Amino acid sequence: MEIVILAVVIAVVVLGALGGLIVGSRRRKSLPPPPTTPDITAPPAEPHVGDEAETPRDEPRRTIEEVDLPDGSAPVAVEEPPLPELEVPLAPSIEVPEPTAGRLIRLRARLSRSQNALGKGLLSLLSREHLDEETWEEIEDTLLTADVGVQPTQELVERLRERVKVLGTRTPEELRGLLREELLTLIGPDLDRVVKTEPETSKPGIVMVVGVNGTGKTTTTGKLARVLVADGRSVVLGAADTFRAAAADQLQTWGERVGAHTVRGPEAGDPASVAFDAVKEGKEIGADVVLIDTAGRLHTKTGLMDELGKVKRVVEKHAPLDEVLLVLDATTGQNGLVQARVFAEVVDITGIVLTKLDGTAKGGIVVAVQRELGVPVKLVGLGEGADDLAPFEPEAFVDALIGE
Repeated sequence: MEIVILAVVIAVVVLGALGGLIVGSRRRKSLPPPPTTPDITAPPAEPHVGDEAETPRDEPRRTIEEVDLPDGSAPVAVEEPPLPELEVPLAPSIEVPEPTAGRLIRLRARLSRSQNALGKGLLSLLSREHLDEETWEEIEDTLLTADVGVQPTQELVERLRERVKVLGTRTPEELRGLLREELLTLIGPDLDRVVKTEPETSKPGIVMVVGVNGTGKTTTTGKLARVLVADGRSVVLGAADTFRAAAADQLQTWGERVGAHTVRGPEAGDPASVAFDAVKEGKEIGADVVLIDTAGRLHTKTGLMDELGKVKRVVEKHAPLDEVLLVLDATTGQNGLVQARVFAEVVDITGIVLTKLDGTAKGGIVVAVQRELGVPVKLVGLGEGADDLAPFEPEAFVDALIGE
């Protein structure tokens, strides 16, 4: 019995201990803090994701013009930049070339600045009191230096000797008149210098322009188109220099400026084919003149020169050529004569265009090249301007040589 009572006591003690442990653990758990009164001075808490936005307050709103900037100045209204307008390409304006009549006379001052050395030198020598052999040799040297050529120089000196001997007393006016007459005779005032562009049978007139690289051949062709347009002709340009894309582009630009149509082919294409098409198109549209610009040939390359002959033959299947103009650089002097000879063997040269005549004192090349080829100088280039190509007028040229 005592044992049973002892067991019950032990069980009660154990149960009491276990209950105390459970109650203590519950008391140790943290309880939520009591609600506090919000601090109205503290800044509002940042909204969290999911929070509802505050209902907008019904307050009057101010415009930007009513809000003062920090420095107290009113804001500057910033205008929006206008939208860029689409650029519509304008058609190239057609230029009206300067009339060709008397063009060389208008350019005479420019010509005389470069050529006066020849005329003044001759007049100075002829004005000496005693014209001995040494003086005549100096006159001869002056003419040779000006690229007049050996044969023409000897002829001129011989005639001057005879006329001075007959004249006797020599005043400056008489000497000037004497020299003018002899130089005119040497240049040939009676030669036909008209550029043939009006065939007797049917249009168009066909002109082929030839010459070596660097003489200004393509530019001369473009300027010649301006000369013809100024004289009231309609022109078609044939860009048969297919070895240089720049040549065709350049020629087309010249044509667009005066309203001339340009026929061109693929780069490195057949020049004869382009020339043929240009003449064909010129006939179809009823143009007055077809100008054919050929490639600049080095006169030492026989194959290229033969090709130039082919261009000529192909063109003549349509119609005979009215003009074959050889472009020469006046500054090359006697070297230009070598070029002229080779070209004359390949194509029948009918006229000469001398470029850069304003940049050389060797105006005697006019005489020399005419003698060499037996054809006249028909056009001269006297500057870089678009209308600086002029019909050659012997009287104006001689007057520029000897000055006023």
